[in-house]
Amino acid sequence: MAKTARYMPPLIGRYIDPLTDFGFKRIFGSEPNKDLLIAILNELFQGRKIIRDLVYNPQENNGPLKGYRKTIFDLTCTGADGETFIVEVQRAEQKYFTDRAIFYTASKLHEQGPKGRKDWDYALKEVYFIGLMDFNFDNTAPDKYLHRVRLAEEETGETFYHKLGFIFLELPNFNLEEKEIQTDLDRWFYVLRNMGKLKKIPVILHKKIFQKLFRISEISNLKKEEYMLYEKSLMDKWDTYSVLKTAEERGMERGMERGKAEGKAEVVGNLITKLGLSDSKAAEVAEVPVDFVQKVRASLKKRK
Repeated sequence: MAKTARYMPPLIGRYIDPLTDFGFKRIFGSEPNKDLLIAILNELFQGRKIIRDLVYNPQENNGPLKGYRKTIFDLTCTGADGETFIVEVQRAEQKYFTDRAIFYTASKLHEQGPKGRKDWDYALKEVYFIGLMDFNFDNTAPDKYLHRVRLAEEETGETFYHKLGFIFLELPNFNLEEKEIQTDLDRWFYVLRNMGKLKKIPVILHKKIFQKLFRISEISNLKKEEYMLYEKSLMDKWDTYSVLKTAEERGMERGMERGKAEGKAEVVGNLITKLGLSDSKAAEVAEVPVDFVQKVRASLKKRK
């Protein structure tokens, strides 16, 4: 019987990994460092919007009525013109991630309605969702890592509504080497993808804004309590990867050893319930047809 590989957590390097919960909020989520968030947002909007200042908002947003589910954001802030930016880091694939993006933006649009007033004319402030993804959408081209999404007229492609927008970053697809980096947007992608593994500041990042980024990201600057929080956050990220790889290996083992559908069904069930994978992704990991995954999902629903 083949043994499942043991995945040891990576050694903590010199700099904080910005794709951990702790790391992202420490680097981009505090008032003294908001120039870093402003810089990356301006690069993402590429002149369509110029962000000069931000005010951080509470991370928790109540529903429209008592009893509604609360929305908890990774990061949300308001620009100088009253526009809202929602920034979410998603490590593992989530089947309804785009639905979540729509729900989050809808909640921020809805809360703009003044309570108790009948003379409101429905004038809304802009709302934008930025998703930093450590996974891929289904059917994305291997070299496609940036998606800018808007409401547009199908026939002409002209913007139909300019106050709502989505930007998704598929970081696993960003594979440019240091020598290939040319723009500041490339530099931010490179930082998000690689900073947790770097031992020194690359030459391409010797700009003032990036020097500040690396300075505040030094592990040696963390207090003991902060270090423990970061360590836990890093372990959470690694556990997600470990569970996925273990499920993949067990699927292969059980398929070879049992030669029965039950083994695959168990693995697929774990991929659905524990990791929330989509049908297509679960099928890819377990090496089964999509209709097999759909049958397992239907069976799980019947047990509830």
